[in-house]
Amino acid sequence: MRAEIFTIFPELVSTWAGASLIGKAWRSGAIDIVVHDLRAGANDPRRSVDDSPFGGGAGMVLAPEPLFAAVEAAQPVRPLFLLGPGGRRFDQAMARKLAAGPGFSLLCGRYEGVDERVAGHLVDGELSIGDFVLAGGEAAAAVVVEAVARLVPGVMGNLASTDEESFTEGLLEYPQYTRPAEFRGWAVPEVLLSGHHSRVAEWRRASALARTLERRPDLIAARGGISAEEEVLLTQWGFDALISLSYGPDRSDRP
Repeated sequence: MRAEIFTIFPELVSTWAGASLIGKAWRSGAIDIVVHDLRAGANDPRRSVDDSPFGGGAGMVLAPEPLFAAVEAAQPVRPLFLLGPGGRRFDQAMARKLAAGPGFSLLCGRYEGVDERVAGHLVDGELSIGDFVLAGGEAAAAVVVEAVARLVPGVMGNLASTDEESFTEGLLEYPQYTRPAEFRGWAVPEVLLSGHHSRVAEWRRASALARTLERRPDLIAARGGISAEEEVLLTQWGFDALISLSYGPDRSDRP
């Protein structure tokens, strides 16, 4: 998989891309990361990429000419996404879709925004990593690249670890524990020490449902609530008090 990133801070992007798991995968050839300097498209001695907005206002706007020039010269792998708060919400489903393809490219916004002609005629879409505003798209690019790259075969040592993560089935991941079995009076759930694999799997499923009901009921709603079988499972493992969070207090909207 190939990921190409357009930014006015190529050294910043190259530094984080070369570190940790992503850097190891890059060096091994499991993924290919290419960083482009948007200033390469500038045609003035100062290598300017921004200008003041028409109509007035605070801040500067990334101009279309240098951005078009940089992208057209590079001919990056498509799709090319503009990173900004007005884009489609990036999620795990999209990460999986991008990981299954040959690659993608990201254009990092900066300043007060990007000329709308870039969004309308240069990129293939816009992506947002959340409902908040950053100083630039470089941090968002790091999020997208890591979320996608870790799903590519050969990047993570154990592919099975990606099958039980948060959001894989519209649920948060179950709680994790390691040694010691008791720490400052807090004990690991007994079932995890039992060696009974089917009961461990049941507990993990029930715990994932319970955690999602408690912390992210919107995810439960998006998957259409919980099934009758899942309700039984929650009850068996002592999470029955959370079931009402799926249907509402009067349970009138129960499917």
